[in-house]
Amino acid sequence: MRSLRADKPDISADKIASLRQMIDDSVPDCIVTGYEPLVKGLTLPDANDCHVLAAAVRCRAEVIVTANLRDFPEDVLAPLGVRTEHPDEFVLHLIDLAPATVCVAIKAVRGRLKKPPHTADELLDRLAEHGLVGSASKLREFAQML
Repeated sequence: MRSLRADKPDISADKIASLRQMIDDSVPDCIVTGYEPLVKGLTLPDANDCHVLAAAVRCRAEVIVTANLRDFPEDVLAPLGVRTEHPDEFVLHLIDLAPATVCVAIKAVRGRLKKPPHTADELLDRLAEHGLVGSASKLREFAQML
């Protein structure tokens, strides 16, 4: 949320708090606790990212999904059993594993977009604009299901 505030100062604190609550509510088991003692033993190029790695270690995550790959060096993560994936790579893997499930999820997201509503192609264009270029391209094969 700190990064969102920095990147989008025009978004109100109330809106950011509401967004955080929606994220927390959408994935009930997404909150990681008990990672704090691990933070001080970690070193990353950006110290503000150490809590992310500590949380990944604490919950035994294998992957940190981030566009910020350079701040999570492989030589630091590998001994901890963690690796990074760009969001586009992650979604492409999901599409390969379970295309129907991904299509259902994308259709649900599109259904929630009301202001303005989006066609499947518009949503895919938006995903590509936000760095999911390969995923958007692959999902075009399933556009009729979205």
